[in-house]
Amino acid sequence: MKLTHKVALASLMGLSFAATAATLLKADTAKSSVSATFKQMNVPVEAKFKKFTAAIDYNPASPDASKATVEIETASIDIGDPEYNKEVAKKEWFNAAQFPKATFVSSSIKAAGAGKLTVTGKLNIKGKATDVTFPLSVKADGGKYTFDGVLPIKRLTYNIGEGEWKDTSMVADEVTIKFHVAAQ
Repeated sequence: MKLTHKVALASLMGLSFAATAATLLKADTAKSSVSATFKQMNVPVEAKFKKFTAAIDYNPASPDASKATVEIETASIDIGDPEYNKEVAKKEWFNAAQFPKATFVSSSIKAAGAGKLTVTGKLNIKGKATDVTFPLSVKADGGKYTFDGVLPIKRLTYNIGEGEWKDTSMVADEVTIKFHVAAQ
């Protein structure tokens, strides 16, 4: 009888642990997006990244046990014109040949109210890594989740726009990275 009780207790503890453990979610890139909005000659321009991956280990019961990693292929940027796309892949901008990926790796995810999280981590673009913090909203629908966030950065912090392009009168320093990740 004692052994059966211990087995039942261990099973319940195992189920309880499994229910609160983080779940590795697979991003559906067809339903997800990453873009960067900036101003060129004071006109907003939205550039979309066509190739990226997101690995999200999410625990809704304990967000601080969650983790996220995002990798963006810098050469996949689409500004809406093939010639401009080639230009921003060059050394002065993303230098996609030497730095093919921009990455974000979370170091902390904290609850910030119902459906809201605060995410902190390292953003690495063009070999320059900085600590960033941004708000994130999360919605759950069964086993599916959507994560939406906005991260403002300064492009010159990451040496995006070297040489004559450091002049912010043509292309503003402020860039807003927006992302929508659908995962299950």
